[in-house]
Amino acid sequence: MPASGAWAQKRRLAAALRRIIDRLVLSAAPEEQLSRAAEAAERYAVTLEEHVQRKGQWGFAESANAGDVGAFFDQSPMIGLSNPLAPPLTLQAREGRIHGTGVFGAAYEGPPGHVHGGFVAAAFDEVLGFAQSLSGNPGMTGTLTVRYRRPTPLHTPLRFDAGVDRVEGRKIFTSGKLFAGETVTAEAEGIFVSVEPARFLAMMEASGNETGRS
Repeated sequence: MPASGAWAQKRRLAAALRRIIDRLVLSAAPEEQLSRAAEAAERYAVTLEEHVQRKGQWGFAESANAGDVGAFFDQSPMIGLSNPLAPPLTLQAREGRIHGTGVFGAAYEGPPGHVHGGFVAAAFDEVLGFAQSLSGNPGMTGTLTVRYRRPTPLHTPLRFDAGVDRVEGRKIFTSGKLFAGETVTAEAEGIFVSVEPARFLAMMEASGNETGRS
């Protein structure tokens, strides 16, 4: 979704923070520069705290419970352009399947030079969640099984391919693969349990009441 106004600037700021996170992990900057940067970041953190916080979320923090692959996911920790924690991944629905691309930087390192397995699992949870939204009756993750075939390299264009295998009652069975070039580095299977829309709405309303600050 194209952003404008404050949301465009939020995406711009998140992109800058993402670059800072990636470089800070391995930075050999001198103490003086790090100190100045820390002071500037602390001042801006105080500035943000002075602004009124939106109650709840605008859009969805993950794709699994949206029920619409075209929904607004700017806050997602995996695909959100306004979330500096996100790599971010880019996901698209084509011909009944989900195709994803992304690059994991230094902040996601586990084995030397490779992506931490926990982030690979989190990425699959998002990708398979996106896929199960195509079922028309989406739900939440019941089980997620990941098989690590090869170490997944950092700083390398990666791609995901995923889809819905079958639906049995409330259970939605999905599977997907992660590629680095033509090499499969990991595979995953997920079972999602469909949830009534009213329950999702209640969860969103409860989240807004609990997290909103004025």
